[in-house]
Amino acid sequence: MDRLDRVLAAAAPLLRQVDDLLAAGGAPPDHHIWTELRRVRLLPGDAARSVAALRPEELLEAAPGLRADARAYGVLAASLPGPGVWTGAAAEAYDAARQRAAEHLCGGEESLGARLEASADLADGLVAWMRGTRAEVADALARALGSTEAVVLAEGAADPASSRDLDAAAQVGALVLRAVADGCLTGADLLHDSAGLAHPH
Repeated sequence: MDRLDRVLAAAAPLLRQVDDLLAAGGAPPDHHIWTELRRVRLLPGDAARSVAALRPEELLEAAPGLRADARAYGVLAASLPGPGVWTGAAAEAYDAARQRAAEHLCGGEESLGARLEASADLADGLVAWMRGTRAEVADALARALGSTEAVVLAEGAADPASSRDLDAAAQVGALVLRAVADGCLTGADLLHDSAGLAHPH
């Protein structure tokens, strides 16, 4: 359990209030929460829980394993025997095939070894992204819990007909959604930059 798990547990009642108010009464028409809602397309509570579902520890062993496999391909490529004393057209054809196989295993950017290294880099990047996004959302939730808007909502039963309560819910919601949306954007950029792994040339 990290900081996000702990803060999310403490913020759960506040998030329920915020989600219920926004679902029942909406937000002020000109409030900036609408921008964040369009970016995330989830209510604040659901958005925070979706980030809490990210588990970077499940990817921690992926990169070392992929890099070990890449090294193994390099060893295999280097171990392919040359034609030796064998000469002639057949020897030349064999040596050309051997070089193509070695190149395919560990030669250029599209070799198996290079693609494994790139996959390992992606795994490391995903771990860093998950950790960073979890930390940013935890910070946003902590700020939400300490905000004056949280105090307003804690004063009594939240009323979807109250503009004061709706504005407080929108403020808290926007704070949480912005952190989630920024994290999603970072993750999308990371996946975009590694799209070549799914579509080799």
